[in-house]
Amino acid sequence: ELTWRACVQKMESPSKKAATITATTPPHRVAESEDEWLAARKALLAAEKELTLQKDRVAQLRRELPWRRIESGKYADLQGPDGQLGLADLFDGKSQLVVQHFMFGPGAAAGCSSCSFMADSADAMAVHLAQRDVAFAAVARATYPEIARFRERMGWRFRFVSSNASSFNYDFGVSFTKDQVDKGSVPYNYAADSRFAMEEWPGISVFYRDDAGNIFHTYSTYARGLEAMMGTYSILDLVPKGRDETGAAANMGWIRHHDRY
Repeated sequence: ELTWRACVQKMESPSKKAATITATTPPHRVAESEDEWLAARKALLAAEKELTLQKDRVAQLRRELPWRRIESGKYADLQGPDGQLGLADLFDGKSQLVVQHFMFGPGAAAGCSSCSFMADSADAMAVHLAQRDVAFAAVARATYPEIARFRERMGWRFRFVSSNASSFNYDFGVSFTKDQVDKGSVPYNYAADSRFAMEEWPGISVFYRDDAGNIFHTYSTYARGLEAMMGTYSILDLVPKGRDETGAAANMGWIRHHDRY
């Protein structure tokens, strides 16, 4: 059965070993001379520089997106360690907020391992984000007691709150009703797609709060856009075997919670 609970249970199973690492040496060729290697490296450098410039251009387009005003008082029904709180509280005195939509629904023993893979870098990152007027928080539909237990197990310190009583996850395209799923397709990543017919999916959303207290939604990303929070992949892309995601390791199949490897 394709459900997010089944995915979590699969990753949590003590008998489920991490996917096998490719044992063979990857395809390669050895340079015949230093000049040959340097010429090939310079050609790659040109492509890398173009990619960097393209990323800069896309980042500018992202900043130029029109903003969506959030209705005043909306999403005041989130839950944290001290009870009810609102979206405005997550800004923690900053004007910008990044929210990780965590794939963790009510009744699950743990959150998604891939979302956890993202979140593992959040504590170190949040210290630096704060210096650029950015707050970070994770939000999931699990109840707050469920979130608190999982957060403690993972050793995380970042703010992680519950939207169990809120429409927040549904409104930002990461949670879907049973009726939507039963139709065989859900509008995930801005398009209806039968591949995503599950109740829970991950995402990242960005918000801005002005001096008058108005809150705006400025951006959301899903699917491979979430690699922005997966620094491990950036390092793997540098090594000869790359991400090594073939066979059982495909589609992030190798990833476990950091205490389950």
